[in-house]
Amino acid sequence: MLKSTPELEFAILAVRQASLLVKQVQAEMVSSALTKDDRSPVTVADFAAQALVGYLLEENFPKDAMIGEEDSEVLQTSEKREILEQITHFVDQYAPGATPESVCRWIDRGSANSADRYWTLDPIDGTKGFLRGDQYAVALALVVHGDVKVGALGCPNLKDGYLPEIGGSGSLVVAARGEGTWVMPMDGRFQADASMQRVRVSALTDPARARLLRSFESGHTNVSQIDVFADNLGVKAEPVRLDSQAKYAILATGHGELYLRLLSSSRLDYREKIWDQAAGSIVIEEAGGKVTDLDGKPLDFTQGRTLAKNRGICGSNGVLHERALKALKEIGA
Repeated sequence: MLKSTPELEFAILAVRQASLLVKQVQAEMVSSALTKDDRSPVTVADFAAQALVGYLLEENFPKDAMIGEEDSEVLQTSEKREILEQITHFVDQYAPGATPESVCRWIDRGSANSADRYWTLDPIDGTKGFLRGDQYAVALALVVHGDVKVGALGCPNLKDGYLPEIGGSGSLVVAARGEGTWVMPMDGRFQADASMQRVRVSALTDPARARLLRSFESGHTNVSQIDVFADNLGVKAEPVRLDSQAKYAILATGHGELYLRLLSSSRLDYREKIWDQAAGSIVIEEAGGKVTDLDGKPLDFTQGRTLAKNRGICGSNGVLHERALKALKEIGA
C-alpha cells in the first residue's frame, strides 16, 4: 500500500478540501442564467481554493514556499470588494474566522518565484470546463530541488480517476516518488484500505489504437498540428476529449495513451506554467508512463514559475514515447 508521509497526507487534505470548496461554488454560482462573459464564479472559486490551500499550508508547513496561479492585488480595489466578500464567505466554511485581509494573505502565499522546496498549485485547471459544468481539476505538487516528490489531482467529475460522472463524488489521483500512483474517492481520507487502488498506464504498443487525450479548448496548443501528428503516427482511434489535468489522470489509469501540448504558431515563445504540469507529470510517471518536452528533455522545475528551458509537453504510456517524439520531429513540432 501507499506509504503515508506528512507531505502526502497534506496534499490529500488540501486537494480534497479545495475540490469540495470549488464544487460548492460551482453548485451555488454556475447556472444556465449565467451570461457568457460572466466569469465571476470561476474567479471566486479560483481565489477561494488558493486561499484555502494557503491557509492549510500555513497551518501544516509554515516555512514552505508556494507558487500559485493567483495573487490578491486585483481583489484589493473597491470594484472587487463584493467578489472578495464572496471568496471570504466560502473560505470561512473551511477556515473559521477568515476575513478579507487573511484571505488575501493566504492567496499571496502563492507569490513565490522559486525555492529549493516549494508547493505549486493550480486552484482550477480547466476554467471553461468548470463553467460548462464539465471536467476540471485542482492540482497540487511538492517540488524539492527540482524533483516533483508528491502530486495530487482532485477531479470532481471523474469516477475512479477516469470515468466521467458529472455531479458524482469525484476522485483523487495521488502519487509519491517511488510509491506509485493511486486513486481514491474524493470525499475519503488517506487510509490504506480497499478504497485506495493503485493504477498503471496502458500497455498498448500499437500506434493505430493509441487514444490521444485532447482538449475541447485550443488554449496554448496547436490543434491543427496535433491532427498532422496523429496522421504521421498512424493513429486511427477516436481521441478522448476533456479539459484540464484530468487528462493526466485518465492517462495514468490506462484509459488513454498520448497527450501533447504543442506550441501555437502565434505563440512560439510560450512556456508552460509549472502549476499546469507538476502534479500531472508525477501522476503519469509513477503509473509507469513518461513525460518530457517536445524535444525529449525532462521537465525542469528549477526555473521559476515557468518551464523556461522546455518546449511544450509530450506525455505517454511510456512504450509509445520514442515513436511519438520521432513523429513530432518529422512534422517540425
